Amino acid sequence: MAAQWIELVTGPWEDKRRWRRLKQRKKQLPAGYRTAMDGLERYFMYAGPIARGDVYLQMLEDLADLVERAAVDGTSVRSVVGEDPVEFAEAFIANYADGQWINKERRRLIETIDRSAKEG
Repeated sequence: MAAQWIELVTGPWEDKRRWRRLKQRKKQLPAGYRTAMDGLERYFMYAGPIARGDVYLQMLEDLADLVERAAVDGTSVRSVVGEDPVEFAEAFIANYADGQWINKERRRLIETIDRSAKEG
């Protein structure tokens, strides 16, 4: 019972395990790739308003897969992100729109208008 309450407050234990595994993966990257991943992660936190923790973790795990593959293949960070890192980050975030706050608000607006149509 206490574990369920703690998970309710802090989030699922599995998400915390995934987060720790992700941090370990990042530590194993060569310095330049790790720095790039840190920068992208920070940008995602501010520019990609992902409301669902599981979606955010999946996005970061997918980014780690991409960066790890680039490191193994010897592909430069610039070759991965292109000339405009912001454009790359925005396109990457767009693939995870399901978890964004705006989707919740879009659903709320639709439900409100539907309800008002029934009332009026």
